[in-house]
Amino acid sequence: ALALSTAAAALAAAPAPQAPPPAALPAELRETAAALQAAALQGTGAYEIVRSLTTEVGPRLAGSPGDKAAVEWGLRTLRALGFANVRAEPVEVPHWDRGTIEGRITAPFAQPVVLTALGGSVATPEAGIEAEVVEAGSLEALDALGERARGKIVFLSPRMPRRRDGAGYGRTVGIRGAGPSRAAKLGAVALLIRSVGTSDDRLPHTGSLRYEEGVPRIPAAALSNPDADLLRAQLASGRPVTFRLALRSRELPPEPSANVVGEVRGRERPEEVVLLACHLDSWDLGTGALDDAAGCGIVIEAARRIGALPRPPRRTVRVVLYANEEFGLSGARAYAAAHADELPRHVLAGESDFGDGRVYELSTRVAAESLPAVEEIAALLEPLGVSRGGNEAGGGADLIPLRPARVPVVALAQDGTFYFDRHHSPNDTLDKVSARDLDQNVAAWVAVAYAAAEMETRLGQPPADPPPP
Repeated sequence: ALALSTAAAALAAAPAPQAPPPAALPAELRETAAALQAAALQGTGAYEIVRSLTTEVGPRLAGSPGDKAAVEWGLRTLRALGFANVRAEPVEVPHWDRGTIEGRITAPFAQPVVLTALGGSVATPEAGIEAEVVEAGSLEALDALGERARGKIVFLSPRMPRRRDGAGYGRTVGIRGAGPSRAAKLGAVALLIRSVGTSDDRLPHTGSLRYEEGVPRIPAAALSNPDADLLRAQLASGRPVTFRLALRSRELPPEPSANVVGEVRGRERPEEVVLLACHLDSWDLGTGALDDAAGCGIVIEAARRIGALPRPPRRTVRVVLYANEEFGLSGARAYAAAHADELPRHVLAGESDFGDGRVYELSTRVAAESLPAVEEIAALLEPLGVSRGGNEAGGGADLIPLRPARVPVVALAQDGTFYFDRHHSPNDTLDKVSARDLDQNVAAWVAVAYAAAEMETRLGQPPADPPPP
């Protein structure tokens, strides 16, 4: 009896069990998101969008006739697919023409090579440049060359490692962006780099460089990986290696372009925006199928499917096809400036810009108090094999100008194991795109975008970035 009374007293003193917090995503929302996801896996129109853009427009280098044709394509396509408020928001973009390029090893064993100009490179003199080659395996090794680089053609030779998450690109791409000016500071007359890519095809990979103010501008080009190996082999002979480069690129006056925008208008809070982004421009070597027609096909089709529901979502889903991501984020900066007053009402932003690789992880950058809701959104993607990542997402290059406004961000990480075989190369063409992988991406994006647009309580803003040191 004493034991029973003691137990009863303990039970009476124990705190009452707490009810679980209410779900951020009601059952009806989860059911609709699951249905959207399942339907996308049965087949979508994303591949047809990619086919249309790459076939009817093709290369879309900023400022080129292809760029203007892409804007017209975007307006026509979004209207045909039923988007509201379709418009072109003006953007001024740079205009650089690649011209022609010739390169060859002239000694000790003369051989032609396959190479391409880096985006934004100045031309060589009309007669070209011929000089001895000096190799550096990193930017730090380049800096250490000192006087040995003067009057030489510097060759930056590191090879990009293959990684599913694309981390090898971040470790290597600095040779392309910073290499030309760092070589010029040492008196080099030109720069060659090994292509920043993972392919062993004899096809070079381009990409933009960044000239520093007040530093001489020298011509810069990327060798295909096999030709970078060839140049290294000749250097390994111990004999002086000379190279002849003739590059006829030119910088032209800026041109008008535009961000192309279309919307699925919200039924209750149309002023609140879920932003789905891609970039409309591409490099000129291929047809921009993976970078970034695939991303445009994914986000356009995801938003279109939300717009086809019997009832519009609570908030507006806005698709933005950004101008000039490749040459300096002109469209992204213009959007952030034009919509500055509206950015606090952007409840979530995400960009698809990594080809057609299957989504394997969801990460975010939102307020800490919104993380339970993010867990519920992430759970929607578990049938797709998507795991939950962290809360430090960048979300894509075109979203960088939104960071000062503390716009919440989602990133759907894609398998990039083979992406950099084709990235920025002539091999970025439609035949490399998988319709089924696009469908899996659409299934992930449509569920996330619908949840963010329909949930009752919006995701909170992340903390402000710390001030620079």
